[in-house]
Amino acid sequence: MTKPAGKTPAIQVLERMFSLVDALAAQPEPVSLKDLSERTGLHPSTAHRILNDLAIGRYIDRPEAGSYRLGMRLLELGNLVKARLDVRDAAIGPMRELHKLTRQPVNLSVRQGDEIVYIERTYSERSGMQVVRAVGGRAPLHLTSVGKLFLAHDEPLRVRAYATRSGLQGHTRNSITDVPRLERELTQVRQHAMARDDEELELGVRCMAAGIFDDQGKLVAGLSVSAPADRLEESWAERVCATAAQISASLGHRVG
Repeated sequence: MTKPAGKTPAIQVLERMFSLVDALAAQPEPVSLKDLSERTGLHPSTAHRILNDLAIGRYIDRPEAGSYRLGMRLLELGNLVKARLDVRDAAIGPMRELHKLTRQPVNLSVRQGDEIVYIERTYSERSGMQVVRAVGGRAPLHLTSVGKLFLAHDEPLRVRAYATRSGLQGHTRNSITDVPRLERELTQVRQHAMARDDEELELGVRCMAAGIFDDQGKLVAGLSVSAPADRLEESWAERVCATAAQISASLGHRVG
């Protein structure tokens, strides 16, 4: 293949990789190296090298020698994107309604590895609370109400593995920094189907959160309300849970 004028080798490799992925996506069955080479116009040795790199990252599978198909990593990433987009679309209206009630920031977060990521937020300047973590911001699981929801749905061994990886580093004097205390906290989360952050991530800020579930019953996000420590009202808990259930229902989740 002739190198396009003005394009760097890195861009050329990406274009070749995309052409291979597109060729695989167009075929329902595994495709041979020879067929892929013909469909993309790539020399077999070039296609083979790129396919090997993709296989290492699980973007491509080799069901048998000399044949290729799209890998599970693409499915995982696709499901992750789908969950985020669908959750955000379903959540934004109910989040605004919850914000009207509380007049405090309402957050939508998802898990990514050992952190939560804020993907949507509704707030106003009149809330009396400065928003420290903007959309796209991250925070450790054990220091946040939504993070605790996700940990509460993990097996005990996975929770301990998280504790080992993270070291349960604290941000404030209220942070949970030991495994027994974290496990007690997660038991409470399971019992009440709600999690709290009592000035554990930021001094002066408290949160309450409820889980959002998809049509398979999987926890895909958390809905939380953040407020100055002296303004968080316990009466909001029922509404937070109801709003999370409303969003879950719009994603196809059914209770019972």
